[in-house]
Amino acid sequence: MITKHMNKRPQLVYLAFGAEIYQFEAIFSIVSALARCSQRDWDIQVFTDAPALYAGLPVTTREISPQWRGPHGYHFRIKHAALQEVLREHEVAALVDTDTFFHESPAKLFERIQPGHLLCNAIGSRFVDGGHCATFLAALESSGLLDSSMRQTNSGVIGLHAADSSLLERSITFMDEYHSAATGVYTFEEICLALAAHKRLALRECPDLLHHYWSRKAHFRAKVLAWHHKHRESPTSELALRDLRNVSVHLPRPPQPLRTLQKIATLAVPREQRQFTRESLYGCYRYSNEFDRACATVWWEKALENAERRMVARLNMDTLNLWLNHPVLRTLAGSFHQDLARYLGTLRAEGDTL
Repeated sequence: MITKHMNKRPQLVYLAFGAEIYQFEAIFSIVSALARCSQRDWDIQVFTDAPALYAGLPVTTREISPQWRGPHGYHFRIKHAALQEVLREHEVAALVDTDTFFHESPAKLFERIQPGHLLCNAIGSRFVDGGHCATFLAALESSGLLDSSMRQTNSGVIGLHAADSSLLERSITFMDEYHSAATGVYTFEEICLALAAHKRLALRECPDLLHHYWSRKAHFRAKVLAWHHKHRESPTSELALRDLRNVSVHLPRPPQPLRTLQKIATLAVPREQRQFTRESLYGCYRYSNEFDRACATVWWEKALENAERRMVARLNMDTLNLWLNHPVLRTLAGSFHQDLARYLGTLRAEGDTL
């Protein structure tokens, strides 16, 4: 319920806890938001277990209540509880996942948050077409909640007006009630949000305003980490802001003509090695962008991971060395070959199954 004392300044909200990478992602996202605005008439709140990491940023850090995990210890439940807490005092708020960065000013994000609407990162396909587990579907159907017209939502952004904050109580109730039936459903939190909004609020999306890198996460994390290691002491400096704009949404790949030549050359490689060789070579190119260069080891890891997935077997060290030392890969990798062989060899020696 809105009171006359409610703060009207929009709130950009983050939730970052656990592994350090989530904190670094949050810092990068926050700086990207700051870099996109010329005049800030909104605030930033960060719910975190590592407040010291945000000391150099214009944010308010807040504690995470242990009770927000709920009776099942479900960590994604905390998102809805944290946003609910903010909307008790603020008229408009958007919780943004840490694995995001802004293309436009958050002011444009807040413009899309109106009473009667739920702002999400993206509106997905029909829930009934998602191939979810039978136990979960049966539980929803028995409760009269399985509606063929309901659309899924990507909750990389959850934007609400305080007038509609009861939506969060409803989504939290669904999380508590159906958690056991939805075991293994990774998007459970997003589904509960969609269930709570269905036929109550209109859906709006904002993928044009920010990039949510839930896909190909390892590549973007490599870019973010490279930026953070370079600017961790002064994340809002002029150089840091300039570098931030060089962290693109694109996956770094060699130019198309070179990829075509590599594809032709790898026809000389045994069939089961070809894709491994081509993907390894994505990390063996001297990209002009320093943050694209940071993705080299990710490409190498992915090449091995994908090969093992196709073979449904783990490559032993002898087979890996055989593949790495094929004359075609050695020649095309050039000066990168030594680093490639050392990196994957070390991973295998450590027993890393990727």
